[in-house]
Amino acid sequence: MKRVRINAGKVGLVFKKGDYQRVITKGNHWLGFNEKAIQYDLTKPFAAPIALEILLQDKELETMLHIIEVKDNELVLLYENGNFKNTLAAGRYTYWKGLMDYEFVTADLSKVYITEKIEKSLFNHYALIKHIRAFEVAAYEKAVLIVDDVYAKILESGTYRFWRNDTSIKIAKADLRQLQLEITGQELLTKDKAAVRINFYTQYKVVDIEKALLDNKDYEKQLYIAMQLALRAFVGNYTLDELLERKESIADSVLESVKNQATKLGVRVLNCGIRDIILPGDMKEIMNQVLVAQKKAQANIITRREETASTRSLLNTAKLMEENEMLYKLKEMEYVEKIADKIGEISVSGDGGMVKQLKDIFSVNR
Repeated sequence: MKRVRINAGKVGLVFKKGDYQRVITKGNHWLGFNEKAIQYDLTKPFAAPIALEILLQDKELETMLHIIEVKDNELVLLYENGNFKNTLAAGRYTYWKGLMDYEFVTADLSKVYITEKIEKSLFNHYALIKHIRAFEVAAYEKAVLIVDDVYAKILESGTYRFWRNDTSIKIAKADLRQLQLEITGQELLTKDKAAVRINFYTQYKVVDIEKALLDNKDYEKQLYIAMQLALRAFVGNYTLDELLERKESIADSVLESVKNQATKLGVRVLNCGIRDIILPGDMKEIMNQVLVAQKKAQANIITRREETASTRSLLNTAKLMEENEMLYKLKEMEYVEKIADKIGEISVSGDGGMVKQLKDIFSVNR
């Protein structure tokens, strides 16, 4: 016989020649011949020294243990005294009752959605994150959820988490903001075979996410092609001169042309227009020559118009002077004043009009 003491926070299992006999708790105990006691800490998980099924035949010991059976495709979240401690994968786990306050939350990993009551802060815990798939949908986005290649639902902005298992989960996102599509450097031929390069822009928004992401592949590329073809068709119907004159109406024509196609893509075209029309170098030189010739012709017309007006004014003045002698005299004085500004001294004598004498003076000087 020998005596053993079990302290507070401990428990003992008594074995005789390797066979389990009984459980002993806090206090002094006597052991019989060939008996020995193995002590366990009540704050630690219980690791059975022999098959647990044998130990659980003792109903007293069974009532002292939490026995957790975790099946395949299950995960158990272990909480100690209200705090998350760890996760338990498939298997059997035993914990002592009484000293520690344990809580076990079982999660079904075979499901897609996380329906268990789990605090959001735990989703980024290293013990749990490996079992979770997370997807982010920004505030300006919407997404479609596809489960096992089957459309499930539309996801609004937010963070979505799913259990990591054999189920295939995909999301496709679309930007709901006003977007701009640039069609740059398009080399096109006009009706008169002139080669031009056009820079074109389009502003649009996604309005039907299911059409954009499920019914169409690469809706942005399809919209680009639709705008490109509409622009090509418009330019091909006009000569270069007509195109330059009607460039302001290109946007309206292209917008009207792609409206139905854009609706099928799940988008609405809000605005579009031409940024630049770029001519080849030789075409630029020709256009400049035409412009210079036009401006010269306009200048000649203006010059002729002014000369005609001046001649008509002189004729009217001459008629008035012929009819009014006083006006003729005033005109003589006006000419004398102008000549006096240019010449230092003029001598006039003898008979004859002043204008006639001045005429004789200038004739001699020449």
